[in-house]
Amino acid sequence: MLDVAVIEDPAAAEASLDPVRARLLAELRNPASAATVAARIGLPRQKVNYHLRELEKHGLVQLVEERRKGNVTERIMGAAARSFVISPAALPGVAPDPSLEPNRLSARWMLAVAARLVRDVGTLITGADRANKRLATFALDGELAFASAADRAAFIAELAASTARLVEKYHSATAGGGRNHRLVVALHPSVKPGADAPEPSQIAGSPGRTREQ
Repeated sequence: MLDVAVIEDPAAAEASLDPVRARLLAELRNPASAATVAARIGLPRQKVNYHLRELEKHGLVQLVEERRKGNVTERIMGAAARSFVISPAALPGVAPDPSLEPNRLSARWMLAVAARLVRDVGTLITGADRANKRLATFALDGELAFASAADRAAFIAELAASTARLVEKYHSATAGGGRNHRLVVALHPSVKPGADAPEPSQIAGSPGRTREQ
């Protein structure tokens, strides 16, 4: 079972968003039969079987094993991954395009960049899986606290300058056989559990931010 799978097909995305099927995907992180899952979630087995067939058709669940019970063969199904991400490729007509409004201080532009990241990495993962090759990637993730908005603005300026120096040092536009890589650096307020929105001091009028979010 994969840790994360990317859904790129619109029909598969639609199938995964059905509340019952989303529940089945969660339940089948631990493989089980339709009868077992039906009893667990309180639905008729026939209804569960119907939804499982739809999920299997789109590759979201898969057959793990078959068990013979008397005159009946029980199919043990498992989710294709522990979790799923729907790629913007599933909505090609309305997928975010960061090039339309490149504003580094806009939270909505950051969201468009993140959406492109999901789309591109999903496409790369699909290609690497088909070729049975490893995909060379790297990511940083962490949290830090700033004493003031001024410190945050200074950090952003220093981060941008340091990144620019690294790019200038290692970027080679004429390297034969080289491959282009995309670099994404983002900074945003941490989301508190149960919080609906960041504090006002983290948005309007703060250094390094814009009022238009």
